[in-house]
Amino acid sequence: MGKELVFKALRHEDITEVPWVPFAGVHAGALKGYNAEEMLKDADKIVDSLKEVAKLYNPDGMPIIFDLQVEAEILGCNLLWAKDNPPSVKSHPLEGEKTIPCVCQIPTAESGRIPMILDAMKRTKKAVGDDIALYGLICGPFTLASHLRGSSIFMDMMKDPEYVRELVEFCGQVAMKMAELYIEAGMDVIAVVDPLVSQISPKHIEKMLSETFTAVFDYIRSKGVYSCFFVCGNATNQIDVMCRMNPDGISVDENVNLPKAKEITDRYNITIGGNIPLTTTMLHGTQQDNIKGVLELMDSVDWKNFILSPGCDMPYSTPIENTVACAQAAKNPEISREMIRNYEAPVDDIDVEIPDYANSEKVIVELFLLDPDQCAACTYMLNSVVDAFDEIKDVAEYRVYKYFIREDIARTRKMGLTNLPTMCVDGDIKWVSIIPSREEFVDTIREYADKKSR
Repeated sequence: MGKELVFKALRHEDITEVPWVPFAGVHAGALKGYNAEEMLKDADKIVDSLKEVAKLYNPDGMPIIFDLQVEAEILGCNLLWAKDNPPSVKSHPLEGEKTIPCVCQIPTAESGRIPMILDAMKRTKKAVGDDIALYGLICGPFTLASHLRGSSIFMDMMKDPEYVRELVEFCGQVAMKMAELYIEAGMDVIAVVDPLVSQISPKHIEKMLSETFTAVFDYIRSKGVYSCFFVCGNATNQIDVMCRMNPDGISVDENVNLPKAKEITDRYNITIGGNIPLTTTMLHGTQQDNIKGVLELMDSVDWKNFILSPGCDMPYSTPIENTVACAQAAKNPEISREMIRNYEAPVDDIDVEIPDYANSEKVIVELFLLDPDQCAACTYMLNSVVDAFDEIKDVAEYRVYKYFIREDIARTRKMGLTNLPTMCVDGDIKWVSIIPSREEFVDTIREYADKKSR
């Protein structure tokens, strides 16, 4: 039974088959013809979509929804809804005031969309929960704090770390309440999803985040269910400190070298999940590409303490046949090897033109992002530029490239970039999976502008 296979992996037992957990997210709605907004606001459509995921993709585990804005909406953030992505946060209630929300604002079973989500969880549990491990995804304390405070939180980390610690602690209380509600609704695994953890240094994590995150994972464990710590971006340097927060599992995306990360997680006896590439393989690849990619991933690590999954929330338009191919490779690896014997992936030869940085009138800031509408780390990196742009618009311009667009994928490769999100200035790689402070960003742009003027 698939559910037990996921449990064995999270109990750190030996396994002979790799657990397969597709993060279908809003893609689940696409299977039934629902757009993202329709699905994420309607329990009937969520349940209908997840039954289709169970039927088509033969998962051992799956999330109910992949939406990190549920808590933010309840706490006063306005959302921007989309048809093919989860909503994004467009306003930050604490942006202009450095305060801590009142405990009376902690969500209840009646808050916001929670009643609808709990209904979907209970009905999905009844429909497929005997066979499939169900994941309840909650917004991690630091990302939630960022939703509330906006990009100012990165400056706060430098100038007022005590405030950040207190705000994260409040968001940890929200996380524990959400975990409690989801566990009561029948969730087997609580995933604490915090994309922005990859954007800050391990030292800052230890100083301002670790105590709260550890408390959240301890709380989940006390309730008798498993926990996973989801992070996006190049979290290579953060894996060790994440392990010390004591989750049962960690899930990473394609920015992370899985075998090297697993060497760290194995030292702590923590399960690692990941990290099928979302765009180059699942969205734009062929069935053979997906089978080949999954088999190479499975061959790269010891199966103990491993769960196979996409790098993050699957794109809405991921071809069904590609996800079926991933499932086939996971469930029948030897047969799948025969299917791709002698297969060589075609080379994408799209030609892109790199700017002439030396002769450009203005400094060119280039943002290479996974998806600024869906990836929180990408959103905040973009916002760091947008928020400061009035200060540098006389000397600079910025361009945004998205890794789900073929031409932008080719541009990313031509620039030699291996990790996203990344910000370049006049062709120089300046910030990789790190969001600069406003002061650092503006000073850097001014330095480049001065060089041009000489």
